[in-house]
Amino acid sequence: MKRMFSFSIWILIFLLIAFAAGGCRRARPAREEGKINVTSLTFPSYDFVRAIAGDRVNLVLLTSPGSESHSFEPSPRDIITIRGSDLYIYPGSENYAWMDRILESVDMPDGGMKILKLVDMVDAVEEVLIEGMEDDHHHHHDDDDDDDDDDDHGDLEEHRGLDEHVWTSPKNAKLIVAAITEALCELDSANAGFYRQNASEYSAHLDELDAAFQAVVDGARRNTIVVGDRFPFRYLADAYGLEYFAAFPGCSTETEASAATVAFLINKVRSENIPVIFHIELSNEKMADAISEASGARKLPLHSVQNVTMRDFNRGATYLDLQKTNVDNLREALW
Repeated sequence: MKRMFSFSIWILIFLLIAFAAGGCRRARPAREEGKINVTSLTFPSYDFVRAIAGDRVNLVLLTSPGSESHSFEPSPRDIITIRGSDLYIYPGSENYAWMDRILESVDMPDGGMKILKLVDMVDAVEEVLIEGMEDDHHHHHDDDDDDDDDDDHGDLEEHRGLDEHVWTSPKNAKLIVAAITEALCELDSANAGFYRQNASEYSAHLDELDAAFQAVVDGARRNTIVVGDRFPFRYLADAYGLEYFAAFPGCSTETEASAATVAFLINKVRSENIPVIFHIELSNEKMADAISEASGARKLPLHSVQNVTMRDFNRGATYLDLQKTNVDNLREALW
């Protein structure tokens, strides 16, 4: 997916970076009682850190609850927050080449910070198109690379970039938690025992979640799901052997599918007697509504946990909470 910042935003960002690299050597936020500063771009790693570290770190979520994570554009204030981080966590993949450039450009004081990419913590796979899925032609290359178009244009259809939604599988979440824990222990050895104990307990909950998903699949009459939306669940589907159909790949910027795509999904629901049509969080749900109305299938949410609503955030919703709801909703779709 292309990242297209406005000219004015880039000017503000780089003016801020230049200022921070010059006379403002105290840009790092003051630590509260010696706590390290941890910043997460998206909700999953934010919630994992929250479970591991509790109130022993200063934790910031950059993407506002209720906003579309894929269209996030950092403000000058965000750049200050990133620059003041001891640990910065973001999904990675070609979708975040713009973030890579920002991190490379920011002058980090006091020896820099530790940076973690979620796609580096697991066996990441490339985003794929499947039957009936629309290609929105956002192939994860950057506007800066226009001079190389003659060299790589022929590869655009084949190379879509890594699928960033690695956390949707509890098995991967466990690997991510382990990597984050090691980073926290390295940066804050005084609290290492606390972090490791919490991580061990949280990993046990992830094992229980994994077993719950597996039990649903093992007892199911079918193994196909239909999502009238984007499909950020590749790792979840792969982990439990699920077949799937959807309108768009997970990182698509599109929200309105063609009539042909909607008709394909309606026919798939009808032909396989699928009782549930899913939509993802923060969706306008129009496509799922149309498929539900035409097919008679129930409409239910399947949460990718990439972000949460402000209401869910304020009530303290967690990765485990949302995934447990996914277990229940998958049972409705597969049994």
